[in-house]
Amino acid sequence: MKNQNKAIQSTVAGILALGATMVSTSASAVPDQPKFWEKCSGIAKAGMNDCGSLDGKHACSGQANKDSHPDEWVYVPKGTCAKIVGGKVRKVKPAKS
Repeated sequence: MKNQNKAIQSTVAGILALGATMVSTSASAVPDQPKFWEKCSGIAKAGMNDCGSLDGKHACSGQANKDSHPDEWVYVPKGTCAKIVGGKVRKVKPAKS
C-alpha cells in the first residue's frame, strides 16, 4: 500500500511539474499586447471593417461592400499598417488596459 501511495504521489508531482513548465513556456511564446492601435484604411475585406466608413456612407462595422476600399478601415497594432500593401494610417490610439 505504501509503494502505491508513493507511486501516486510521484505521478501527481510529475504532472504538476509538467503543467508549470508548459505554462511558463507558453506565456513567453505569446507576444505582448499592443500599446497602441492604428486605424488602417484600404485593407479591409468586404464585410470585415471595424466601424463606420471614413467618408460617412455608413456608421457600422461589417458594412464594407468591397475589398480594399480606401474609406474602409480596421484597427491593427501600431507599426503594422505601413507594412501592408495598400494600407494607410489614418489615426493612432492607445490600447485599453
